[in-house]
Formats: sequence, C-alpha cells, structure tokens
Amino acid sequence: MVKSFIQAGYQQQNQPDSPARVLVVDDELTNLRLMGDLLNPHYEVLIARSVAEAREVLSAQIPDLLLLDVMMPEVDGFSFCRELKENDETRDLPVIFVTALHEEIDELKGFQIGAVDFIHKPISSPILLARVRTHLELKRRTDMLEQRTLIDALTGVGNRRAYDLILAAEWRRLQRKDSCLSMLVVDIDQFKLYNDFFGHRQGDECLQKLAASLSKCINRASDQLTRYGGEEFVFLLPHTPLKGAVAVAEKLMADIRALNLPQSPDADHNQVTVSVGVACLQPNNQHPPETLFLLADKQLYEAKGSGRDRVCFSEEPRSFDE
Repeated sequence: MVKSFIQAGYQQQNQPDSPARVLVVDDELTNLRLMGDLLNPHYEVLIARSVAEAREVLSAQIPDLLLLDVMMPEVDGFSFCRELKENDETRDLPVIFVTALHEEIDELKGFQIGAVDFIHKPISSPILLARVRTHLELKRRTDMLEQRTLIDALTGVGNRRAYDLILAAEWRRLQRKDSCLSMLVVDIDQFKLYNDFFGHRQGDECLQKLAASLSKCINRASDQLTRYGGEEFVFLLPHTPLKGAVAVAEKLMADIRALNLPQSPDADHNQVTVSVGVACLQPNNQHPPETLFLLADKQLYEAKGSGRDRVCFSEEPRSFDE
C-alpha cells in the first residue's frame, strides 16, 4: 500500500512484519496471566481487567482481535460487545467470548450480538491458540480484500470510496477531539489538452508520475491522499491548520514543476502544472463533511480562474454560504 489510509476503526493496519495485536479482557487475574503467557510468544498482547479499562485501550489503539470474558462486574461481555458493534470505529473488530457459560442459548445470544466464536473455560491451550490463529488469519484475508477495493488501480493511491470513508471517519473523530481538518483539492491544469496531444497512454503515465510525486508530500500516517476522480486528487490533513495545509500545497506544486513534464503546445504553460484549492474547518454538527470539499473545490475554481498553477484557500464556512 502506498500509504496506509485504513487506520483507526475503519482503518487499523499492522506493519507487514509486526505481530498481530490481541486485547484480552477478563476480571480474573489468573485468566489474564494464563492467556497472556500462551499468546505472548506469538502476538502483541494487551490486557484489561474491566470494560472501563478496555475502553481506554481501544481509545488509543484498535487491536486485531478481542478475547472477552462474559461474566464481569458492572458491564458484562454481551453488553460491551453490543456497544462495540454499534460504534463505527470498532464495529469490525472480531470478538471471541471466553466464558464458563455452556448453554446453547448463551452462544446463540453471543453470535446474534456479533461475536465470531466462543472459547469455554477452563481454557484449553491448544483450542485457544488454534481459534485465535484462525480468526486472525480470516481478518488478515478480509483486510487484504478490503484494501484492494480502496486502492485506485492506476495510481496506487486511495480511490473515491477510500476518500468517502476517510472523510466521514475523520469528521467524526476530530469532532470528538475538537480539532481541525484541512483539505487540498488538486487538479491537473488543462489535462484534456495533454491527453489530446500526447495520447491517453502517456496521459496515464502522467497521472502515475504525479500521484507518486504527491505521495512524497505525506509525512504523517494520519495524512491521506486519494484520487477523487479523473485528474483530481484530494489530500486530507487532520490536526493541520490552514497555514500548514497551504505550505503542503505550495510544496507539492513545486515538486510537480520540478518533474518538468512537457505540456501541450496549446496549453497556458509549457510544462504540466496543477491548481490547488485549500480549506480548513473544525468539524461540527452544523456542517456535514461535504462542506469541507465544497469549500476547497470553490477555492480550486478560484485558482483555475485566476491563471492556474497556483494555490487559493479559505477556512471559514461563510465562504461556502456567500
């Protein structure tokens, strides 16, 4: 993957060589030690002795698998699993119940809530390891298939579906954190003239070279680049104020000029250039996520109309209303 744009809840990805991460939640210290000792040689193990502790762990990082006791004080495992499945960030987290309950009705209830399996107490070491291994492998394969549906085949960056998912998730996340989100809408200037003069095959190569150049402008895992459509790309920059976003825009423009790709003789410039619209908002309930794109897109058209090969920007929602 060029950039890991599936992160946090919709998007947690381990590095290829890093061990899978397993969260074990049980109020009995003996059970935690037993499962921790069995899993530690193979996986990164996180532990919590209550649902409250588990929530703290999940607020910081989303594991690959959750082993969850059913009978716990204050909040039981069934209720916590239901809570996880109602949350967009943890909905896809595989949950295996580890419980002393043996009744068929209890297992049925767990599966209806969204669990993927049950492990009965007293814990059998081979069964625990086999089922954890099986469900982690299933998750790995599911993540790979999901990843493929989110990558633009031509450029290798995120596609329009990835953009939609990321924007919605970041809008919710940053609203809770009371932080800002910046967006850059990048459009290749007079790309139709380029295609008409050089041909569509070279046009595809141009898109690939520009996508590679744009990708180099991403320095943080939280920053995301997607191909919105055609010759238009979008950057999403969480926790980035307008000044920082404009600096990214100016750098990417300079990098693309440095490629020195020849443009059509009929174009305004003798090399390929881009125009960039930049907007910054603090996500809130008053404006839907699409407002940010509309603001940035309006600035893109300002850049196009004022001569292309430039950055225009806005951070106020009233710019959209005007």
